[in-house]
Amino acid sequence: MKFGIIVFPGSNCDHDCYHVVKDVFEQDTEYIWHKETDIKRFDCLILPGGFSYGDYLRTGSIARFSPVMGEVIKFAKNGGIVIGICNGFQILTEAGLLPGVLMRNKTLKFICKNVYLKVENNQTRFTKMYKKGQVLKIPIAHADGNYFADTDTIKRLEDNNQITFRYCAKDGGINDVSNPNGSLHNIAGIINEKGNVLGMMPHPERLCESILGGDDGKGVFESILF
Repeated sequence: MKFGIIVFPGSNCDHDCYHVVKDVFEQDTEYIWHKETDIKRFDCLILPGGFSYGDYLRTGSIARFSPVMGEVIKFAKNGGIVIGICNGFQILTEAGLLPGVLMRNKTLKFICKNVYLKVENNQTRFTKMYKKGQVLKIPIAHADGNYFADTDTIKRLEDNNQITFRYCAKDGGINDVSNPNGSLHNIAGIINEKGNVLGMMPHPERLCESILGGDDGKGVFESILF
């Protein structure tokens, strides 16, 4: 499988994503500069975390108009696999590839720490290597990770089983205490209706090697590959 890591001005997790798919999983991988418009050679696109365009105006709102995003939208609508992590998730919502928005954390502070995630749907292209209800420990690093959508959208996500991950306690319990940013329904990750686009705020690429403290994030990439 050939992976493309999209790089926007201000991306800072592109090297992490590249290392995981290129060195850990030994896949053909290239960086894609945000001005590029030829992405037909790729099987999977990753929009990494960071602060694209300095998060000016609103997170992801300027990156959404980068030349490459028109092609990303076509790629996704044609069934191509797309994953947006942190800032990448924010860009995907701004581009209309995923519903909802990411707002300022309820604490109004940047949060960088490990959190627990519960796998809500393991029947997706991105989660099939996990067990339903499995609890993962994955780091977050964001100031605008508070997922919000209107009531009808939340109901549709619930009814269609589009919620992939929720913030949870160590024992898997879903509660306000385990919600680091105020996201509605503890939502940490969602997929689109077709199931080929994933957005998640936590960083699975940062925990794919035991030397870094764990490998709970590997399942996301293993699911894509296998």
